[in-house]
Amino acid sequence: MLRDYARTIFFERSREEHYMKKLLREFSKGIFIENPTFRLALGLCPTLAVSTSVVNGFGMGMAATFVLVGSNIIVSCVRKFIPSKIRIPCFIVIIATFVTIVELTMKAYFPLLSKSLGIFVPLIVVNCIVLGRAEAFASKHSVANSVFDGLGMGAGFTLALVVISAIREALGNGTFLGLTILKGFDPALLFILAPGALLVIGILIGAVNYFTEKQHGA
Repeated sequence: MLRDYARTIFFERSREEHYMKKLLREFSKGIFIENPTFRLALGLCPTLAVSTSVVNGFGMGMAATFVLVGSNIIVSCVRKFIPSKIRIPCFIVIIATFVTIVELTMKAYFPLLSKSLGIFVPLIVVNCIVLGRAEAFASKHSVANSVFDGLGMGAGFTLALVVISAIREALGNGTFLGLTILKGFDPALLFILAPGALLVIGILIGAVNYFTEKQHGA
């Protein structure tokens, strides 16, 4: 009797550990293996536009993460009730609801950030990262998996925005979070313009792909 009980406990623990490892893999893939910006090259339009400062990049990343997680949860909950022919319009309505929440919250509590990000907050509705995860993942998986997928993709997107923004702000303005860090440095204005954004993103994507492929090859 005790042996059967111990065996049951062992199998339950093993199953729980396997489940947690699976959830952690769903989270980590968005940061490394399937990073939306550096690996999949998605959402580059807002990345180019708002990555002129770390504050803007972080704010945009957090807004997108909230929408990702919220929309993934709802889509996963209603996935069996939405007819396949109208799933995309339904997903857009769900995403637009969370984008509206983010936009109104920013205007109420972070007006300067909202003004700085401008039209790119409402445009999260059609961000291919958000819609892509709703269609490719949340509509086919459980709520728990969808939550960790949204968190991972959002964290990866936020990380990419912060890194790009830090480089552009430092080289283009000589500042970090608005504070001067490079005294006597003549800023290269190219980096706060669109060509500078493309240059930084291109170099980072190339570097990430190089080291990823080298690691896998090893």
